Amino acid sequence: MNCDAVTKSIALYCYGELAPDVEDRVEEHLDACSECRGELEKHKAMAAALDRHRISPPAELLSECRHELARAIYREESPVTRRISSDPWALFRDAFSSLLHPGIRFRQPAGAVALVALGFFAARISGTWNPATTLAGFTPDAVVSSIRSVLPDNAGRVQISLDETHRRVISGRLDDQNIQRLLLAAAREQDNPGVRVESVGLLKDHGGTGEIRSALLEAVAHDPNPGVRLKALDGLKRFSADGDVRRTLAQVLLKDQNSAIRIQVIDLLVANQDPSTVSVLQTLIGKEDNNYVRMRCRDALREMNASVGTF
Repeated sequence: MNCDAVTKSIALYCYGELAPDVEDRVEEHLDACSECRGELEKHKAMAAALDRHRISPPAELLSECRHELARAIYREESPVTRRISSDPWALFRDAFSSLLHPGIRFRQPAGAVALVALGFFAARISGTWNPATTLAGFTPDAVVSSIRSVLPDNAGRVQISLDETHRRVISGRLDDQNIQRLLLAAAREQDNPGVRVESVGLLKDHGGTGEIRSALLEAVAHDPNPGVRLKALDGLKRFSADGDVRRTLAQVLLKDQNSAIRIQVIDLLVANQDPSTVSVLQTLIGKEDNNYVRMRCRDALREMNASVGTF
């Protein structure tokens, strides 16, 4: 075996997960290679350090994590989720292979942890646990439950505290006011940028109402995710002559850290020129560090017969 193959096998070797013939070849290589022995000692030292370190997260944090996990599960079904039901071992193989990718530092300890965690998970999928003993047998289909605490008493009774998340599915047309209200709420979903991107993407074609236009302006000015801001900009294109929209775009142009967004804002401002556009572009070109954005500013100022050097 060469050094690369042995290095990838160290984690499995330490946990006794290698086939006997492979283990013999690894040991033969380790006897002859000081560099790989050093990798083995590093792995053992890290495992020992992890064993000594114990973290006791607050109960509130665990409860919040469970709640967010339940929300994420019911928010959408990912392709990975669909694969689990049909081929859980394919997921196991892909996940473990990615952990052993040469570009991942500390891949050996991560692989060992993945073996334990995925083995536990696969046991549940493959049916070695009786489904009747899980929470699914005691709760309705539209409810996700997690056990928060178990408190036995002296009388032989047990008090079990459950956190439950209820799922509700609502469908309708995009011109339905109830659907639009839900999309407006989703556009402000702080914990899930994917939901915000999808919601703003749907709302951008219905920006005729003041409420939706205000949501697009809020997103382009304050959303931390550039994908959401770009979607909001797309929805504001047909309102680039509006005074409130132009004032917001001018602020975005001077403060947004994403060069692609600044370029699009320049295009929108130049499409409907007014005197304030010149001063905003002159201010930007004096502080802009992106060469392409500076060039776009100069071109826009020349198109408006304005001085590039006046700030």
